[in-house]
Amino acid sequence: MIVIGGSAGALAPLRELVAGLPADFPAAVLVAIHIPSDFPSFLGDIVRARACLPVVHPAQKEALKRGVVYVAPPDHHILVEKDEVVLSRGPRENRHRPAIDPLFRSAARSYGSRVVGVVLSGELDDGAAGLMAIRMRGGLGIVQDPNEAASPEMPQRAIQYAGTDAVLPAADISEFLITAACRTQLPRSVTEAEVQDRIDKEATQANLEHDHPAKQPGRPSAFACPDCHGVLWELDEGELMRFRCRVGHAYTAQTLNGAMSESSENALWAAMRALEEKAALLRRLAPKLAPRMANNYEEEASGYDRHADAIRQILVESQEVEAKAANPDAA
Repeated sequence: MIVIGGSAGALAPLRELVAGLPADFPAAVLVAIHIPSDFPSFLGDIVRARACLPVVHPAQKEALKRGVVYVAPPDHHILVEKDEVVLSRGPRENRHRPAIDPLFRSAARSYGSRVVGVVLSGELDDGAAGLMAIRMRGGLGIVQDPNEAASPEMPQRAIQYAGTDAVLPAADISEFLITAACRTQLPRSVTEAEVQDRIDKEATQANLEHDHPAKQPGRPSAFACPDCHGVLWELDEGELMRFRCRVGHAYTAQTLNGAMSESSENALWAAMRALEEKAALLRRLAPKLAPRMANNYEEEASGYDRHADAIRQILVESQEVEAKAANPDAA
């Protein structure tokens, strides 16, 4: 079982990787690449153009076959259950559906040490927790060399948080996979039952057809889920800090930071709009009132203008701070 994940900049290495796999490749290959939920996916067609293997968007509960590349369709997690591909519109993880972690985690749960996980180019750190699950269950973790990745952050975070069995340029990954797929057992030990139980619980979260476990892993945090506003539960896994709410939305600390920034910005824009509309309404009413009351309305409107201007300045400064953080070399 080969599972591959990527995001920004992952298309070129994915094409190269799949093109290097022979027609008699003895493993199933499942791919989760971040794509917008409302955008038609041409990923299968693009990868298929150079592939010796058939490349498909799977049907629900399609039987897994060796030598087939299964690509996640838009707005669906692609998961593994026993010998079937499962498509799910379960909760987003790391703000994506399809996300990489649910695929990797479900493969680790079902196939243990027979899984090889591959993390390609991308932003932030989706895939790190899933790769950790694969390696904890005895499988192998492969990461594209960050030095050649168009977006090196995702490979770097996978190496930092999950560790890896090989860091390779995209051109060499297919050869590694061919060697690994021909082995009957990958040379890593399987970890204790407690780890398997945790992976089992998290693997069910991405599939709406399963009942979610009543007891959430981790401990309640002080933060609310940006998607559903429920309590987030904090999960510590070495250097990797993650959060998951009761219904299954999941975030790494980095993606939660991004989600909260967006939520805060949206709230500020809404507050500024409300203040400006209030000021406009007061000015619209003032001419129809007695002079004293009209003056009061004008003064009140000016106060709302000042508050709106203060929020506007906060938004400008926040954008400048985020721009510097995104490109520190330009500062």
